[in-house]
Amino acid sequence: MLNTLLILAMLATLAALTIGLVGFFRGGAFNEKYGNRLMRARVGFQFVALAVLLLMFLSR
Repeated sequence: MLNTLLILAMLATLAALTIGLVGFFRGGAFNEKYGNRLMRARVGFQFVALAVLLLMFLSR
């Protein structure tokens, strides 16, 4: 279960990063409205991924 949760957190991080970067390079209203939210979401997903990874190491 932790493996699946880690993969989902990593994919969510990648998705938030990709969408955020595309919006940043395009600019415009989308970036102004969602750019900061997407980068905060990326940091949150990274935190979840690291927490799950820590749990995996501690459970061995």
